[in-house]
Amino acid sequence: MTANIFETLRESHELQRTLYRQLVETSGDTPERQELFAQLKQELTAHELAEERHFYIPLMAHDAGIDLSRHAISEHHQLDELIESLEEADPASPTWLPLAKKLADKVEHHLKEEEHRFFQMAGKLLTEKQKTALAASYRTAYEDVKAATA
Repeated sequence: MTANIFETLRESHELQRTLYRQLVETSGDTPERQELFAQLKQELTAHELAEERHFYIPLMAHDAGIDLSRHAISEHHQLDELIESLEEADPASPTWLPLAKKLADKVEHHLKEEEHRFFQMAGKLLTEKQKTALAASYRTAYEDVKAATA
């Protein structure tokens, strides 16, 4: 059976959860912290870009999907700003971990909202054929961004 857009997005969500949980367990300016932050940043970047193009923009074709999509895209911008703040902060400074935890909390809030509210609404707006086609186009865009940022 071919995956639908919701299953495909959830795969990335689970990876994001794993990465931010590991990141907030790190301390100091260590190679592990640098690597986990780089992986999380890459994952969030690829996911956001592909998700906006192949999930939220198609949802905006429906009146019921407009506010929801705008809200989600606005949350993506907030995540991007937190990532920028983390990039500018010294990983060894005492302010870095609280900032990383704030990012983790924001990501978790966003994922829960998508999985519990947005997916239900989108499930009613999109046809089965669209759900499968969007999963394929999302995955292609996601892999392209990951390859470009590797």
